[in-house]
Amino acid sequence: MSYKSLEDKIDQGTIFLRYNVKIEGGASKPEDDPDVAEILPTDEPFRPISLTILNQDRDKAIDLVKKSLDDGVSPIDIINNGLMKGMDAVSLLYTKGIYFLPDLMLSGDAMMESVKECEAVLGHKSETKATVVTFVAEGDPHDIGKNLILMFLRAGGFEAIDLGRDVPADRVVEAVKEHNPIFLTGTALMTTTMTAFPKVVEALEKAGLNVPVGCGGGAVRKDYVESFPMSFYGVEAYHCPKLADAILKDKKDWKDIREEYSDIVGEFVPEYS
Repeated sequence: MSYKSLEDKIDQGTIFLRYNVKIEGGASKPEDDPDVAEILPTDEPFRPISLTILNQDRDKAIDLVKKSLDDGVSPIDIINNGLMKGMDAVSLLYTKGIYFLPDLMLSGDAMMESVKECEAVLGHKSETKATVVTFVAEGDPHDIGKNLILMFLRAGGFEAIDLGRDVPADRVVEAVKEHNPIFLTGTALMTTTMTAFPKVVEALEKAGLNVPVGCGGGAVRKDYVESFPMSFYGVEAYHCPKLADAILKDKKDWKDIREEYSDIVGEFVPEYS
């Protein structure tokens, strides 16, 4: 059948009506999601600030934050009740598969730049819950996973120290001594670089340092990570703040995390089923 004869058989009017927005209805907004609605604040000026983060509007977020600061709103309240609520909603939509990596990065940038405005008024960095050190395994130049972890941790109220890419074990040990983190996160994309993780653990043990090491990345698997001590397999970047909260509040160690991972992150995780 030729394209011409096929085209003649198609009722163009029906196709037009099928995709007519008036009939189908407009696209729903992110804030209309019922679970998101429970997270977002309802009062001024926090709701519009949270919506700018949800909608990845960096310039508008900064403008609203500056105006709120000029109006005398506490910078701490802006961070906790506006910016972080917006980022919590973004994280939720990511877990649902509604938002994707570009959404995360844009929302994260809008939040962090807005936080800087608040910190400028405070005169110091905003208070954080605790410190986590992040690094990419020695020999590995891929840092997207590490950057996502940084964003989720900072949005969750933690001080996240970024050691960068291709980090040798002795540098990790130095950072642990300097920053006293509650845990480490290491990422590796390649099978040839994930072998750096047990070397990091060995270096920590030799230095007498006992700190949980979350290991994850494209090439990394749970059985490999659990073949050496002090470590647990990090499944998703957005799990990191929940893991950090559990370590901080409930004094979980690496053995506890291995046994209770799904309960800690609050969802079914096939790798830990």
